[in-house]
Amino acid sequence: MLRVRVVDLGLVSPVRSQSVYHAVGYAFRSGDPPTILLVSTTDPYVSIGFHQDAEREVDLEHCRAAGLPVIRREVGGGAVYLDHNQVFTQWIFPRDAVPVRLEDRFALYVQPLVETYRSLGIEAAWRPVNDIHVRGRKIGGTGAASLGESEVLVGSLMFDFNHQQMARVLKVSSEKMRDKVVQSLEEYVTTMRRELGTVPPRDEVVRRYLDACAAALGAQLVPGALTAEEEELAAQLDERFLSEEWLFQKGGLRQRGIKIHEDVRLVESAIKVPGGLIRVIVRVHGGRIDDLSLSGDFTLLPALGLAAIEQAVRGLAARRDELSRRIQDVYRALGVQSPGVTPDDFASAIVQAVQAA
Repeated sequence: MLRVRVVDLGLVSPVRSQSVYHAVGYAFRSGDPPTILLVSTTDPYVSIGFHQDAEREVDLEHCRAAGLPVIRREVGGGAVYLDHNQVFTQWIFPRDAVPVRLEDRFALYVQPLVETYRSLGIEAAWRPVNDIHVRGRKIGGTGAASLGESEVLVGSLMFDFNHQQMARVLKVSSEKMRDKVVQSLEEYVTTMRRELGTVPPRDEVVRRYLDACAAALGAQLVPGALTAEEEELAAQLDERFLSEEWLFQKGGLRQRGIKIHEDVRLVESAIKVPGGLIRVIVRVHGGRIDDLSLSGDFTLLPALGLAAIEQAVRGLAARRDELSRRIQDVYRALGVQSPGVTPDDFASAIVQAVQAA
């Protein structure tokens, strides 16, 4: 039977909550047992993906003022606000102990998380490739990386989540966009507290999770501790992860829009037209317009016409001809006048924003 070491570190510093699984990964050698780490952070912080540009993705000035460290990890994905309300579940396994195909690897890793939520009465399900959903709301995402001779999978058990702070740490183009981020997070992200009305005891949730891991892996789980080498590597990585050189390394990728979950993205865009500037904040859900906010420096009468346009295109796919026809219907019904701005201009602005999402 496969034997898996379990190391539950409880509460550690923000940087150690990231550095520790990297350290175990880099220290891993052939013949070492697979390891499951469980860890939470003592204090809030922001974690950014390996390929991201910190200055473009995160409001660094706010983070400094709020005392929030920003820590780059070696796993991909987006920027996220983290605090003690999550238990990070980190697998560091030999390559032959996990599926070769990444989607199958995520399926294996996610299974115990899903079973833990279900055992608590939460209707969780895997949303490929790497999300966990509860009736269309995200309750967790996962990530993967190859570190040294190991394969690493990371995710969390989501007890609670601060939507306001998550929206505040992101770098967005306007406060209106930030308000839309908060609204979208509240609508499309859920937690144990939201689903159950309370936060269950950590020890009980961890026990259920480890039972589910043993069943999914067909393994014997053995409590353990970090080795001296792992502790030393973690201390070295603490220094690297806290350095400005590491945080501001170049070559990061700009994430287009803000990913709420696998099916939902929020983006802001603008185009110049003869009658002024059209600004668009659009939320796309499953390829369709789920929410829309239009503004700009153009003139449009009657004023309620803009809200009517926003309402009329919700649920539509981002096809310019279809959007233009629907907006023309609004113009005719309300007698809309907008000098220098046509229904096709609005349609083009919306399509441009959706394509950027």
